[in-house]
Amino acid sequence: MRPFLRLSAILVVLLAPQLPARTFTVVAYNVENLFDLDGVSGYEDYQSARYTPAHALTKLRNIAGVVAKFDGGRGPDVLLLSEIEVDATPGAAAPDYDAILARLRGKTLDQLLAAKTLDPAVADLPAEALLLKALADAGITGYRVITGENVTAPGSERRQEIRCAVLTRLPVRNVRSHATLNARAILEVQTDVDGAPLYLFANHWKSGASDPESEPVRVANARTLRTRLDEILSSDPNADIIIGGDLNSQYNQRQRYPRMKETGINDVLGSQGNELAVRQPGRPLYNLWFELPAEQRGSDTYRGEWGTLMHLIISQGLADGQGLDYVPGSFGAVILPGLNAHPYPATPWRWTNYAAGAGISDHFPLKAEFTVHAKATTAPLTRPELSPSEGLPAFPTALDVSKFGNAKSIPALSPDEIAQQVGKVFVLEGIYNGGTKPTLMIGDKRYALYVPNQALLKSVKATEKGQAVRWLGQLNFYKGQLEFMISSPDWLKAR
Repeated sequence: MRPFLRLSAILVVLLAPQLPARTFTVVAYNVENLFDLDGVSGYEDYQSARYTPAHALTKLRNIAGVVAKFDGGRGPDVLLLSEIEVDATPGAAAPDYDAILARLRGKTLDQLLAAKTLDPAVADLPAEALLLKALADAGITGYRVITGENVTAPGSERRQEIRCAVLTRLPVRNVRSHATLNARAILEVQTDVDGAPLYLFANHWKSGASDPESEPVRVANARTLRTRLDEILSSDPNADIIIGGDLNSQYNQRQRYPRMKETGINDVLGSQGNELAVRQPGRPLYNLWFELPAEQRGSDTYRGEWGTLMHLIISQGLADGQGLDYVPGSFGAVILPGLNAHPYPATPWRWTNYAAGAGISDHFPLKAEFTVHAKATTAPLTRPELSPSEGLPAFPTALDVSKFGNAKSIPALSPDEIAQQVGKVFVLEGIYNGGTKPTLMIGDKRYALYVPNQALLKSVKATEKGQAVRWLGQLNFYKGQLEFMISSPDWLKAR
């Protein structure tokens, strides 16, 4: 993976929305289920028994810490967010976010959420308002908040518990939500950059990237978006469009999963890696993942493999040398070990509600910069097509076992210290116990083993019961219990 982006830490306090800078940053970020504190949730992990003000405070602080790493501490001018809770207890009117911040100005979020009795008015705030307060406490202000409507296309199985949101300092011209099949509504926000429209699309498509059975739903999600793009591009072939968010698809979905007859991201949406193709009449889109060498493409891990479920994709208007353009080389996953990534290996530090909680998200944020040309210049994208990689490196490709702690140390830690260890890889020295779901006795504590790969699970189960082993495992917290995931054959050969 690429080294994390080193961004300056100069804090700039914005007292009011400002005109866009000549260069500005766009960030796409799945914040992994940011929920409010009203206790009403369709997800068990976010009901009051498991999700407390202390959990929310931990998560909000951590998200604000990541946002503060952009643009000298002021945060990016555009945030395309996924997995913001749909408020289950909305008020009669839409939230007035400026009024909410003004009302809360006398106390920090720490003070509000650390109170012995949570103020009902604070508990009733939607998740995005709590996030605005966390950002304001960090000196990051000036955002207008737009949330997607909780609507789905006819034929959908149910309404969604989470939605997309856009936080922007750019002037907003128009907002639309596009209902799509069995997924969060696609949020369209038309902004203004020096008098010209910039279209932002925040997405969160149907999950299950590797599943051919669910790909037709992502095809439908892509068709919803493509239909709207074609409307815009038929009026203005050089329209400036940024598509961002969690598409639950690999950048090379067609190549990576050849059993899929049609893919949403490549075949329907037209996301591809030929920089010259964006000038063609078919109006294909350029996926910024192709800016990076194949081995550096990764925003998430799942069952032992790197993935690229998060995306920033641009139209030809952002690569024509006219007006607003993408800044070449500015794209990347933002990896901050100790904040949104484990120190080693640098994988996403996903959220856990163990104890008071730790981590942030199972996805790294993606960033890209855009600039306004004072006059026509050379088009920024001129590289011919790069062949899509057939796959991404397995996670992890090589490990230095000496950098890992021993799982024997875990029981001696406090609950909050254990929360900080969830997601890390440990050396497992213990006695194998077998079973339908295998377990390992480490010291006097028994841990379940989760092995997502069936061939690898077969190898684990071939181990003789009672045998002493020395393996590697990633600490997980699942259904109220600690367990270890084994995701690579090499992890059974730890030395």
